[in-house]
Amino acid sequence: MVFIICILIGLLTAFIGSLMGLGGGIILVPTLLFIASISDAFAWATPQTIVGVSLIVMIFTGLSSTLAYLKVKRVDYKTGLLFLIGSIPGGVIGSWLNQYVDGDAFQLYFGIVMILISLLLFIKKKDPEKAELTGNNVRTFELNGVTYRYKVKKSLAIILALTVGILSGLFGIGGGSIMVPAMILLFGFPVHIAAATSMFMIFFVSIFSSITHIALGHIAWGYVIFFIPGAWIGGKLGAKVNQKLSGNALGWILRVLLIFIGIRMIIQGLG
Repeated sequence: MVFIICILIGLLTAFIGSLMGLGGGIILVPTLLFIASISDAFAWATPQTIVGVSLIVMIFTGLSSTLAYLKVKRVDYKTGLLFLIGSIPGGVIGSWLNQYVDGDAFQLYFGIVMILISLLLFIKKKDPEKAELTGNNVRTFELNGVTYRYKVKKSLAIILALTVGILSGLFGIGGGSIMVPAMILLFGFPVHIAAATSMFMIFFVSIFSSITHIALGHIAWGYVIFFIPGAWIGGKLGAKVNQKLSGNALGWILRVLLIFIGIRMIIQGLG
């Protein structure tokens, strides 16, 4: 029964994560924390092992969804590689810091981060037609016959990615729940390109962050393998559904999801 639950959780979290470019950790982490609090069968699930499991699972979610997004040419490689300069070392640092966070504090901090991110999504996005799009940092991207233009400042992108990487390794959330809103609000990314590029980045960040957690002994190998099949299938399904939804619909799903999770985690952390 435990293994079936693990497969289903992997499927659901990967689907939602791939759908919105989040990675799935924002669902998997609080779900496992909740189940561990009510079931002795999940007594192995400490905050450290949960983050370790989350990052391992996101390797497969990231690879699966990235391959699906590559087929429809939605990944901005150039910007994605730029983000990796900051996010990979950030992920290693965050993974190392994770060992010093206790259970209640972990949930409280996680919830606060989610609420802050959700509030960012209510900020009105700047009209890209009115923004100053000149210089070498301007990106041009074609999607479904429409040409999009947005500007990515390299120094800001690397600093942002470093911060996101630290939070990813620390909380096991993949970084997409921060990176996707940031790409949309700060750089003017179309939501579909932001989601696809985020999954591309999450795949690589999760690999390096997972190595740190493996070295620290945070991986429950006897359980993590049961999350992987669901993560692979869910990643592909999420990427396909993403292509059928409007950017506005994806934005509202993300807002509601982050607020719900944030409130729940804060309540648990304070309890």
